[in-house]
Order: sequence, then C-alpha cells, then structure tokens
Amino acid sequence: MNNSQNHKFALWIAKRYLFSKKSHNAINIISAISAMGVCIGTVALICVLSVFNGFEGLIQGMFSAFDPDLKISLVEGKTFNVRTPEFEKVKQHNSVINLAEEIAETALLRFGDRQMPVKVLGVSDEFHKVTDIDSIMYDGVFELNDGAFERAVVGIGVASKLGINVHLIDPLTIYAPKRTKKINIVRPESSFNSESPFTSGVFVVNQPEYDDQNILISIDLARKLFEYDENTVSNLQLKIAPGSNLKKVKNDIQKLLGADFKVLNKYEQQEDFFNITKIEKWITYLILCFILLIATFNIIGSLSMLILEKEEDIEILRSLGADEKLIKRIFLFEGWLISALGAVIGIVIGIIIILIQQHFGILKLGGDNYVVDAYPVVLKFSDILISFATVLAMGFLASLYPVKYISPNNVSMSNRLL
Repeated sequence: MNNSQNHKFALWIAKRYLFSKKSHNAINIISAISAMGVCIGTVALICVLSVFNGFEGLIQGMFSAFDPDLKISLVEGKTFNVRTPEFEKVKQHNSVINLAEEIAETALLRFGDRQMPVKVLGVSDEFHKVTDIDSIMYDGVFELNDGAFERAVVGIGVASKLGINVHLIDPLTIYAPKRTKKINIVRPESSFNSESPFTSGVFVVNQPEYDDQNILISIDLARKLFEYDENTVSNLQLKIAPGSNLKKVKNDIQKLLGADFKVLNKYEQQEDFFNITKIEKWITYLILCFILLIATFNIIGSLSMLILEKEEDIEILRSLGADEKLIKRIFLFEGWLISALGAVIGIVIGIIIILIQQHFGILKLGGDNYVVDAYPVVLKFSDILISFATVLAMGFLASLYPVKYISPNNVSMSNRLL
C-alpha cells in the first residue's frame, strides 16, 4: 500500500476501535471521560475567548464615541501651527469631510470649595461632527458657547468629585499658569489665568482616563486661557467619509505631513489599552490550555489500555505485513479521534451557549454600575479554529506517549506500558 492508502486504512481501523464495544468496560468509560474532559475544556475556551471579544468590542465602541477617525499630532512636542500649506492640502483631501482643532493642556478646576487637576480639551465647534460625543452625553447637552456665555462639558467622574450639576447656575473656575510670566511670590494669583464657563453637560465613556480627567471647552476659550494664538493646536481631528479606504487615506496624509507628525487611527489612539486587553486574553488562553492538557491525560490511559487489549490484533496485522509505522499510526489516529470528537461536541455546545447569551443575556454582570446588564460575547471564527487546533495538538502529544511503546522487539507490550 502507498502512503495515502496507509493513512486511510489506519483511520478506518481507528474509527472501528473508537466506536466498537471493548472487552473491558473500563476502556469505554475512560475513553468517554477523555472525550468529555476535552469537550468541557473546549467549551471553556470558546466561551472565555468570546467574552474577551465582547468586552473588547464594547470598550472599543465607547472609545470610538470620543475618538475621531484619524488624529494628527506631533511626534515630539506639544503644539504646532495648523495654518500651513501642508495642512491646507490635508483639509482639501477628497476623503476628509470634516475636521476639528484641539488644544490639550492640564489645569486646575474648581467648583465651590472643591478643586482637582483636570485635562482641559479646547475643541472647535466641529468636534461633535468629527466624533459621536452626542451619543455619550449622560446629562445636559454638548454645547461650548451659547452666544452669550462660555460653556463646558465635563466627564462624569469630574462631576461626581466636584459636585457639578448641569442644573446649578454656579460657574466653574479653571486656573492655568501664565506661560509668559514667572510666579509672583507676593501676589501668586497674578501668575495664573482663569476662566469661568458654565456647565452645559456631562459625558460618560466608562473609562477612568476620560471620565475622571477630561473637561471640554471651546478652543477660543482654551487659547485665551493657555495663551496660544489662533494658529496653534495640539491635535487635529479628522472625520473620514464612509466607505473610504482608511488605511490609504492615513498613508496619504502621513506622506503630506512628513516624519515630524503621526497620524493615528482609532485603534492606534488607544493602542496601549488594546495591547493590555490582548495580553490578558492570551494569558487566560494559556491557563485554559494548561487545564485542557491535564484533561487530555485521560487519553494516555485510554490508549494504553486499548493497546494492551489489542495485542492480538497487532500481531495479526504484523503477520499480514503491516509495519510498525502503520500500527503506531492506527493508535495515534485513535487518540486524535477521541480529541476531535470531544472538540467538535465542545465547539457545538460552546456556540449554542454564546448564541443564547447574545440573544437572551442569561449570565448577568451582577451590578447596576455597568454599561450592559449581561456579559457581552462576540464569537469569532478564528477563535473556533484556534480552539480546535489546540485540542488536536494536545491530543497528538497525549497520544505519543503510549504509542511510542509499540515495538516488536519486546515480548509483551504490557511490560512496557505498565
């Protein structure tokens, strides 16, 4: 027989051994336990990876409401001149449908007798067109200037710490050190600029780095507060036309601006966070793999007992001309089939559990302070493939140990396995 025929013959024998009744019921029981252990491990892999996907998608959606499609900033330095020929070309790019200028600085925010350091984001009127800030407004409206008064929109964490309420008529007070003067020891208050906008709204992203630190004001007020001219910005935020090739647009703009600037998409703007999430996901995957590896140890016991039971069959195969490679392949396939059976059943059960969770939200988070009531889950085909490949690899490794002791050189196989 050629190699292909050997494979088919070995697989056929392995399937017969898998589903045939054994002379010792213990072998059937251990094989069933092996498949069940692999099944449970596969279900756990599918479900846990899907939960991580769900949380990643949920948080990415919340970040997306605050982050623009593309963000331009300096590689080194804080601010740059936006009134240059290069930026005029950026504004005229066919795929750029809107843009917003931003000044980002740190200041002291005071309300009543409470105060705290905050990150002040001075943004132009187009900010709500470039982002989805309106969708994350917790209270009030997104309004930075009503024509008569300057307004501010604060994160929910800032509002909570300072007792800010959009229904109160008291203004906020923002203090920033003057950039062009030294501190006056006699009159230290003269070394600071201050502005007093009224609160128009409170936003919630459900991420501390946004909710607990950020306050939005108009860019004109920010320039006045931090003593910047009308040409200076910290970042330039771009809205890209739907259907555009974002990667191509990003590369086009990067070529226009050169190496002194960085152009970041939504993912890159939160790259550190998503990298941490991925590390957590794969650490959990490795822990589950270790548990799954322990579950596959039952395959060693199952195969060992099967090999002992089939000693006569092995001798018959040898007398018919089967070589050791073919005989070992039969029992290697047997271990693989046990793993594959458990994996397939586990994948089916895992998919059913995920679909039930997606539609009915059976498993709740158990708190009132979450964005969603139930665990978010997202099933990815790549996770199914990874889980299936992992189980097969572990099944192969577990099968190698008993199979390697099949040898014609020793009188009894039981002496080698036991």
